[in-house]
Amino acid sequence: MSLAHVKNRWNDVLDDLERKNRVAWLAFFDARLVSLQGNQLRLSFVDAEKFSGSHNFSAARKPEFIAALEASISAVLGSSLVIITE
Repeated sequence: MSLAHVKNRWNDVLDDLERKNRVAWLAFFDARLVSLQGNQLRLSFVDAEKFSGSHNFSAARKPEFIAALEASISAVLGSSLVIITE
């Protein structure tokens, strides 16, 4: 699987996540897909955080929300990927 393939289907992944867990969707809808190495998908939130001021939104990306995103990726893409955030 390539990063381009994941990017092409990313809106489908987010749609699936929103149907299953809207709060998790809110934590990831503005993620930028940076790289895919093996089964590790790296997400960046640099663009989202430039307007956050002193707020730390990384705390909102809880392990259970990451697990929900990984489940949606598996459901849509048919592959298990591990989410790495920066």
